Amino acid sequence: MAKQQEATDLQRALKACKGSFASVGFFSMFVNLLMLVPPMYMLQVYDRVLSTQSVDTLIMLTLLVVFLFAVMGGLELVRSRMLVRVGNKLDTTINERLYGAMFRRSLVAQGGQSAQPLSDLTSLRQFLTGNGLFAFFDAPWVPVYLGVLFLFHPWLGIFATCAGIILLALAIANEKATKKLLAEANSEHIQAQNLANSNLRNAEVLHAMGMLPGIMGRWSKRHHEFLSKQSQASDRAGALTNSSKVLRLLFQSMILGLGAFLVLQGDMTPGMMIAGSIIMGRALAPIDQMIGGWKGFVNARGAYDRLNELLTQIPEEQQRMSLPAPKGNVSIEGVAAAPPGSRMATIRGINFAVEKGEHIGIIGPSAAGKSTLARVLLGIWPSQVGDVRLDGGVITQYNRDEIGPYIGYLPQDIELFDGTVSENIARFGDVDPEKVVAAAKKAGMHEMILELPNGYDTVISSTSGALSGGQRQRVGLARALYGNPVLVVLDEPNANLDDAGERALAQAIGQLKAEGATLFVISHRTSVLKNMDKLLVMKEGQVSMFGPRDEVLAQFAKKPRAQVSQNSARLSAIPGGRGEEK
Repeated sequence: MAKQQEATDLQRALKACKGSFASVGFFSMFVNLLMLVPPMYMLQVYDRVLSTQSVDTLIMLTLLVVFLFAVMGGLELVRSRMLVRVGNKLDTTINERLYGAMFRRSLVAQGGQSAQPLSDLTSLRQFLTGNGLFAFFDAPWVPVYLGVLFLFHPWLGIFATCAGIILLALAIANEKATKKLLAEANSEHIQAQNLANSNLRNAEVLHAMGMLPGIMGRWSKRHHEFLSKQSQASDRAGALTNSSKVLRLLFQSMILGLGAFLVLQGDMTPGMMIAGSIIMGRALAPIDQMIGGWKGFVNARGAYDRLNELLTQIPEEQQRMSLPAPKGNVSIEGVAAAPPGSRMATIRGINFAVEKGEHIGIIGPSAAGKSTLARVLLGIWPSQVGDVRLDGGVITQYNRDEIGPYIGYLPQDIELFDGTVSENIARFGDVDPEKVVAAAKKAGMHEMILELPNGYDTVISSTSGALSGGQRQRVGLARALYGNPVLVVLDEPNANLDDAGERALAQAIGQLKAEGATLFVISHRTSVLKNMDKLLVMKEGQVSMFGPRDEVLAQFAKKPRAQVSQNSARLSAIPGGRGEEK
């Protein structure tokens, strides 16, 4: 027996709303029963009031119908509001889990940096709260209307059933004709939207070098593909929708003709003829609603599938047992790793150990694997082989929210976020003014921040604002130093710094040394390396040399660069140094 597949988080969230859906279905039963009021009123007026000429009967029937319509309106309002609450409940139940999965996918999957899942959740919620869903609640009551028509006369029931089958066949044809095209159109639209977002983030480069026409052409190609496929799907759906509408009106007219014939034959009353036409219209309404709202249903189904796929691929991160606070001892044991989405390792065979408080400079040519090593060192990217250990524990075994305050990271590409300067430095946690100012002073940024229009309360955005490139880098440095972390990784920390910034960086490194923090600095500029205890040289994804700073630099001075990697193993014989040959 095949093992039943475990429900996804989205399915469990929808299941949690099952009771609310059942309540909506319960109210829908009364709404649909009350839909019989207009034809029954018409039947009584034609067959009883007109034949008896009783004004009192007409008044009583009319008052009863007004009351029942008021009740039906109230029930419609209640079930509409219930669906709105269901949509909100679904959103609040799943949004944090979805945001976390979306965030983690951006770390582990190439091209995963997209907020599309949040748009998908909105599409799904809007469908659940819209009128299109009512067709699915009303459809089960179609047999009730057909049963009433059979009670009037079998031929009316047979005619309405055949009409319903024809319209249902059109609905199925609509699904078959548009499903693939709409899925492809949605995919093209998402890719075009992601491409446009990426282009907007680099608007300055595009404008400065006149790249807009070419890059716009790439976006336009995808957008035209989206328009073409959506137009084809809309044309097919439009033809079927219009056919359904015309046929429904035709059937309602023809059932009047059939009823008139049965009245002439003496098999029915005129009231049944009119009531039968109204009831058949109500019986066919859910099918007509489904066809009209099919595009919304397809969009919601696509959003549901994409959300399910994401939540299945990125399972919820389990909270682990808390480990002791780290002190800063780092060891890397036979690590090989690659960027997200790539199978070919960009670093391999990495082995070294660093004691608490040591400062390590990481150098090497471009594409040597330095930034990859930094990300693996911090547990941002998982290792394919081997382990990165912090105080003996594998770094991925720590709960990230618990270990995060003990880590400082300044990436090569500085990313600040929408908020105040103080919020960015405090990592968007509770802003401790003393810690914020202390971190800013470490980064040599305190006086500069005070000169901003609103000081530490100056609002900056993720892409622009009141700060220059060098200032943004120093705010990023202050964020990395916030809260006295024990492990700090700085990737090209002086790339945008002037002389004053270089001096502030050197001062910050000195203070980290005094505090006993373990530091890794990646840099192409030698000015920052003079403060390092050891140097680690990367070449072609491997450790070429690792040892005391002066001894490694001496190796560079003695040998041509082409021979350095061949002789690097000799460093292991030098007291206090370690080395690895490629």
